[in-house]
Amino acid sequence: MPIIDSAVYVDGHRIENPASLDQTFEYMEAHGGMAWIGLLRPSPGELERVAAEFSLHPLAVEDALTGHQRAKLERYGDNLFAVLRPARYIDESETVEFGELHVFIGADYVVTVRHAEVPDLSRVRRRLEKSPDLLARGPEAVLYAILDEVVDQYDPVARGLRNDVDEIEDQLFGTGGAELTQRIYELAREVIHFQRAAEPLRGMLEALLRGADKYGVDLELQRSLRDVLDHVLRQCEKLTALRAILDNALTVNATLVTQRQTETSLQQNEQVKKISGWAAILFGPSLIGAIYGMNFKNMPELEWQYGYPMALVLMVAVSAGLWLTFKWKKWL
Repeated sequence: MPIIDSAVYVDGHRIENPASLDQTFEYMEAHGGMAWIGLLRPSPGELERVAAEFSLHPLAVEDALTGHQRAKLERYGDNLFAVLRPARYIDESETVEFGELHVFIGADYVVTVRHAEVPDLSRVRRRLEKSPDLLARGPEAVLYAILDEVVDQYDPVARGLRNDVDEIEDQLFGTGGAELTQRIYELAREVIHFQRAAEPLRGMLEALLRGADKYGVDLELQRSLRDVLDHVLRQCEKLTALRAILDNALTVNATLVTQRQTETSLQQNEQVKKISGWAAILFGPSLIGAIYGMNFKNMPELEWQYGYPMALVLMVAVSAGLWLTFKWKKWL
């Protein structure tokens, strides 16, 4: 059984450290406490064994086994099933890695199923064990602590994305080009995926708060959930702002690329004009020289004593006339 940690709590204190899943069930029944079982990538048989013990809903179990679920909160009778999308920012590759966490909440149990290394639920467990008053409030307190940890881990991700956006803004009026366009697009995709992970939490927390009185959620715990909701709202605002900046950056970069291409094309046209102008200027003397260089016996002016000077003057006159014409048209 891929159990990361398993414990039974009574009044917020850890009383047993079961060596197996069977011992966890035995200790929970013997002491009337709350069981918290953490699983990492369980097989279908392993998860179904836990599901049979706690009567987990088949649809929720199927979602946990399949994975690749959107963030959501569903209620099956008095039990809750939550799917969370934790995230972490990887500095080396400047990318965001998303995980997936499934949480089953009942009257006297918490089962967490992870499909990735994030989040580190051992930190959540240690935090709660240091606050027995909070842990004594039951499984809802564990759900709150997990939600709080996931949302707190969004802060470094948002800062990393903000730094990437700042770098893009610095490069925007620098080299730019197709590579920057690709980077903006990739970053925009990460922000969109981040939004898909974070924004559903707003509805999830609002649903928990709406049903708090009906299901007897502790008042202090409700305040804590509102605090998490405030953090989620701030994250959503940050992500909306980042997405707007990236959309504008993509538009500006496309405009700048088009402008640079236009300027390059105009410069090339100017060079073509100059080359064409000088080619035309040189064409006149070449044509005259070619005609009088054919050496036919019966040619006009061939025997004329002023034929050679006339040919030179004609070459200069044609070249000068073409040069003045191109200069007037600003080709040269």
